[in-house]
Amino acid sequence: MSKTIIYDLTTQELEDQLRSLGQPNFRLKQIHQGIYNKLYATLDEIENIPKDLRTGLDELFLINPLSVEKVLKSRDGNTEKVLFKCLDGSLIETVLMRFERRNSLCVSTQVGCPMGCVFCSTGQMGFQRNLSSGEILAQVIHFQRLLHAEGEAVRNIVYMGMGEPLLNYDQMSKSLDDLSNPDKLGVGSRHITVSTVGVLPKIARFGTDHPQVNLAISLHAPNDELRSQLLPANRIYPLRALMKACWEYVEATHRKLTFEYALIDQVNDTPEHAQEFAELVQGMLCIVNLITLNPSKDYATPGSSRERVEAFRQILVDNGVQVTVRVRRGIEINAGCGQLASPENFK
Repeated sequence: MSKTIIYDLTTQELEDQLRSLGQPNFRLKQIHQGIYNKLYATLDEIENIPKDLRTGLDELFLINPLSVEKVLKSRDGNTEKVLFKCLDGSLIETVLMRFERRNSLCVSTQVGCPMGCVFCSTGQMGFQRNLSSGEILAQVIHFQRLLHAEGEAVRNIVYMGMGEPLLNYDQMSKSLDDLSNPDKLGVGSRHITVSTVGVLPKIARFGTDHPQVNLAISLHAPNDELRSQLLPANRIYPLRALMKACWEYVEATHRKLTFEYALIDQVNDTPEHAQEFAELVQGMLCIVNLITLNPSKDYATPGSSRERVEAFRQILVDNGVQVTVRVRRGIEINAGCGQLASPENFK
């Protein structure tokens, strides 16, 4: 009999399992404290529950659904990428970024990605399957253990790794609930960001289900013709409909939306593109995050120069748009945005 990943269970499901084993209600809290707060790597470490119960739980549940295959660290030591192997042999990547005042973790929600964005390494590798909520949480727990040993913790979590989170909505949503649950991992919702290319049927639902979690839209082009060339999903969810959903999201949640825009040299970074983009978002409660395109195996066009990035940024600012320019991290280990594509990047 195959074991169930313990992080996949809802609180009610674990409570029902314990009841079927004849255990009192307080065992649930003890187990949650052991696996989520104390971050035990084995069930046998939960010493405040009886040995026979630990043995019984170990026969039913798995606490480590991911194994570390390889680890890469950037030259400055501030970015670390782990190649994880899932129980079925699937491979995923997760990236830890260390900043002066916080540690941010970029997690994956799928093995590969079905969206096919032409400049993205993950999109180039295709799609294999969705991750379960427990496999998503296990990425966080691995790095929490690592950082706790150093007296630190994961402070921010971004769903910007492999996959399109809104196409794995139910498992992604459950993982968000468990991350923010104070009886589990207790990460504040406002310290979590979910990134999507714009799966329209799910944006409004996300705003209702997780109004305090940050939402980022990967835009990358200011018109349908160009966006459809770069992001095939735009042919299904065109820009006008996407922007309508974004306006409705902001009006419903009163939360600032982030637009991500990867600047590609001579492709989407002209002054005309910047003006088009400004007109799309002008007046919206939002912030634009400009990213110089990172290199990928099957897309030869480089990212924009510093001068073109600055010119693009200035046009947005002149139109009253709030803008940040993302600092590139871990490029030499293929840990930047759009570079995750296991296992090629670990050769």
